[in-house]
Amino acid sequence: MHNSLHASGLVQDRWSWRGLTSCHLLALALFASWLWPPGRQLWDSFDRHLFALLNAPLATSTSWAYLWGVASMRLADLVLGLLMLGFLLKGNWIFTGAQVRSALYAFLSVLFLLLLIRSILFSEVVRIMHWQHDGPSLVVDGAVRLSTLFPDWAEHWSMKDSSRRSFPGDHASVLLLWAMFLWPFASGRQRLLIGFLSVIVLLPRLVSGAHWGSDVFVGGMFLGLVSFGWGFYTPYAAKASTLLERLSAPVLQRLAKFPGLRRISLISG
Repeated sequence: MHNSLHASGLVQDRWSWRGLTSCHLLALALFASWLWPPGRQLWDSFDRHLFALLNAPLATSTSWAYLWGVASMRLADLVLGLLMLGFLLKGNWIFTGAQVRSALYAFLSVLFLLLLIRSILFSEVVRIMHWQHDGPSLVVDGAVRLSTLFPDWAEHWSMKDSSRRSFPGDHASVLLLWAMFLWPFASGRQRLLIGFLSVIVLLPRLVSGAHWGSDVFVGGMFLGLVSFGWGFYTPYAAKASTLLERLSAPVLQRLAKFPGLRRISLISG
């Protein structure tokens, strides 16, 4: 599915019908399994069991509660987001120093595409089809709420442990898009780190009950696959990256005149 990303440039200014079709077939098959009544029963069962497995220990394990209480804070989202960004910006690790800027611009352009698809198209379909629902912490009897365990944290650090609009998992779609983009360029050890970070980012909202498993693995994955397909298997990412390169060039050229900044791959590349 990623072959077109391996040529001379990070992204290619051409259509790749095989890759685009593969992304859409995978996305549609996943979504169909959720819409098909027998498949929906399996997903609903998966959702209930996953939530019970992750959420119930909050009531009995202090360390489990503290771990996910901290991880559910908005500040933790910021830290993890910066760490994810570091995978793109660190030169000569996944990308060479000369590729860092192109990699960042390509990812940001497709992230913008994902946000458009989510906010303009998919949200309207979800509304019309009445697919929207509450997260498990609001509907499961006996669900443990982190905001109840740590009221002071919830007041001062804005903890995410519930949602009235749980579908799809927005954080999950961004994370999965990030992982899909990095995966073909990463080595074995780097892929382990990408996978580990993906789990760390996904788990807090599943543990706290802000999202069901299917919100992440159906809704989030669907958006990630569709956005990835239209972003990287069409000329979109290449053209958007070229535009961003042209717009940012004057600023980066001035910043590169400073000796300390010249060593940063994003600026010097």
